[in-house]
Amino acid sequence: MLDATILVVTRTFLISDTHFGHKGVCQFTRDDGSKLRPWDDVDEMDQALIDNWNSTVNPGDKVYHLGDVAMPRSGLKCLEQLNGRKVLIKGNHDSWHLKDYLKYFDDIRGCFYLDGYILTHIPVHPCNLARYKANIHGHLHYRRVLTDDNDIDPRYLCVCVEHTNYKPIDWEQVRARLKNLV
Repeated sequence: MLDATILVVTRTFLISDTHFGHKGVCQFTRDDGSKLRPWDDVDEMDQALIDNWNSTVNPGDKVYHLGDVAMPRSGLKCLEQLNGRKVLIKGNHDSWHLKDYLKYFDDIRGCFYLDGYILTHIPVHPCNLARYKANIHGHLHYRRVLTDDNDIDPRYLCVCVEHTNYKPIDWEQVRARLKNLV
């Protein structure tokens, strides 16, 4: 008789700046005047982000959300619909009581070290990067951390939804991108 053991592979993902429930983010523009996000309606945006997330992440996968989850607080309810075990790296707009977030997240941190990389919401200062392989962060939306020569600084990788096609990005893809940059 054949062994019918099923191997379940769990993956790790990163994402930042979902801004669930935030009507204003649908009106934000880039420096050139183009829309930051393709939606005009916050409910449409929230549903698209939920659908993108769940088509990418399985229930047993781990997701590090690098901050700015929801605005207003009612946007946190979107998290009930998301697959995965979630860890929050708090962002500057994640300002409610921890109990409000603990319903949805397995852990909440200010930053996290993962395989030699530092995960933060706001990019760390360049003088603090020597001890890490790179800084994976959010906060900048469509922008990037630049060098003094206005080149993209390869020590930073932004995982805001605007950089990840509005869905969580697989940790192995992040590592491959950083390996190619450094």
